[in-house]
Amino acid sequence: MIFPLFIIPITTLLFINFINYLFRTNSYFHKFTIYFTPFSSVTKIVTLLSMHINLAYSIILWKEYPKFTIYDELLYPANSWFELSHNLNLPFIILSILILIVSILTTWYAIINTQLILNLFLLIEICLVGAFSCTNIFTFLLFFEASAIPVFILMVYCGSDRRERIKASYYFIFFTLYGSISLLLVIINIYSLAQLDSTNTIAANYSMWILLFIAFAVKIPLFPFHLWLPQAHVEASTATSILLAALMLKLGGYGVLKFMLPLFNLNIHIYFRPFALIICIFGIIYGGLIALRQVDLKRQIAFSSISHMSFATLGIFTFTEIGLKGAVYLMLSHGLTSAALFFLVGTLSERYHTRSIIAYGGLLNPMPIFSFFLIIASLANVGFPGTSGFLPELFILISVVSTNPLLLFPVLIGMLLTTASTLILLLRLLFGHIKLLYSQSSYSDITRLEFFILGYLSLWMIIMGFIDILPETIPYIINE
Repeated sequence: MIFPLFIIPITTLLFINFINYLFRTNSYFHKFTIYFTPFSSVTKIVTLLSMHINLAYSIILWKEYPKFTIYDELLYPANSWFELSHNLNLPFIILSILILIVSILTTWYAIINTQLILNLFLLIEICLVGAFSCTNIFTFLLFFEASAIPVFILMVYCGSDRRERIKASYYFIFFTLYGSISLLLVIINIYSLAQLDSTNTIAANYSMWILLFIAFAVKIPLFPFHLWLPQAHVEASTATSILLAALMLKLGGYGVLKFMLPLFNLNIHIYFRPFALIICIFGIIYGGLIALRQVDLKRQIAFSSISHMSFATLGIFTFTEIGLKGAVYLMLSHGLTSAALFFLVGTLSERYHTRSIIAYGGLLNPMPIFSFFLIIASLANVGFPGTSGFLPELFILISVVSTNPLLLFPVLIGMLLTTASTLILLLRLLFGHIKLLYSQSSYSDITRLEFFILGYLSLWMIIMGFIDILPETIPYIINE
C-alpha cells in the first residue's frame, strides 16, 4: 500500500536522468535541444507531475485507510520496514509533497543546474516518505540521516554568494551528525544489549532517554541545540529555507511521537517531564526575545520557528491526548506558515538584494497583493482565530493548564514575545514612509507564479483554521 509512494519518485528520478543522458550524448537529440530550448522546463514538468500523482495517492490513502486510535504495532521487532501503522503518517507525507512542489515552483526561473536540483528534490522526497512511514527505528535512522545529505548539497550549491554558506552548511551537517550518533547509540543498546522488556519498552535506563531526547532535540531544534538553524537559513536559498523550516524540523517532532514515546514506559517520561517542559518553555521565551531584536528578515523568522517548534514539543511532553493533537496540528501549520514567510522574504531579497528590515517600509501601497499575503501568513504564524495556527495553540494551552497551571504564565509570555516580533515586522514592512533607498515606482508587485504559490499556501492556512483536518483522536502511544 505504501510502496507506490517510493516507486513513483524513484521511477521519475531514473527517467529524467536517462532523458538527460540521451539528449547530452546522442548527436541527433543534441541538435534537437538547440531548437527545443525549454528542455529543462520539460524535466520540471515531469517531476511536478510525478509529485502530484504521489500527492493524489496520499490523499486517497488518507481517506480510505482505517484511522487507528490506539498504537497497536509492535515497535520491536517490526513485521515490515514500512507500514501505515497509525494516523500520524499520512499528514506529514502530504505536507512533504506539498512543500516539495512549492520548492520546485520557487526555483522555476532560477539560473541553476536544473538536473541537479530536481535530482536532489526527488531524493529528499524519497527520504521523507521513508522516514514518515517506517516502523523500524533503525530504518528511521537511515532515512533521518540520508535526508540531510541533499539539503547539505543544496545549501552549498544554491546558497548565498558569501563564504559563510560553507560554514553554515557544516553547522547543519555536524549538528545533524551528532544527533544521529545519539540515536545510533540507543539503537545499539536496543538491538545488542537486549534493553527491551516483555512489554516492548526500554527498562528504566535514564541515560538512553537523554540520548534519544538529544537526537531529536537537535533536529527540532530545541535550545541549546538550535545554533545551526539561524546560520543555515541566512545562507540558504529561498527553496532550501522552505525545505528546512517546513520539513526537516518536523523529523525531530515526528521522531518523538513515533519512537520516543512508545519506547519508554510512562514512569520514565514522568520522571523527565519537568526537565523537558523547562527546556521547551525556555526555548519559547528565548526564541521570542531574540526574534524581537533581529534586523535580518530570515533570522527573525528562524528564531520565530525555534519558538513555535518548542511550543509544539511542549504539547507532546504534557502527555495528554489534546496536547499530542495540538502538537501534530501545530507542526503541520508551521510547515505552511514558515514556507509562506520564507517565500515572501525571498521575493523581497531577490528583487531588492537586501534582507535588512530597516531597508523597507510603506510596502502596502506599491505592493498591495504582496502585503495581503504577508498579512495572512503573519496572522497564521501568531495563531489568529480563523487561521491554521489558532486551534493547535489553543489545544496546547489547554493541555498545559491540565498538566500544571503554574506553567501557563511563562508560556503566555513566550507566546506574547513571538507574536510581538511577528507583528512588529509586519508593521515595519507595510506601514510608514517608503525608504529613500527606493521610490514608489521602483517596487513591483508579485508575479503570476508567485501569486499561485502564495494563494495555494494561504488557502490551506485558512482551511485548517476552520476545519479540523486531523482524525477525531490522536493515538495515545505512551506505554503505561
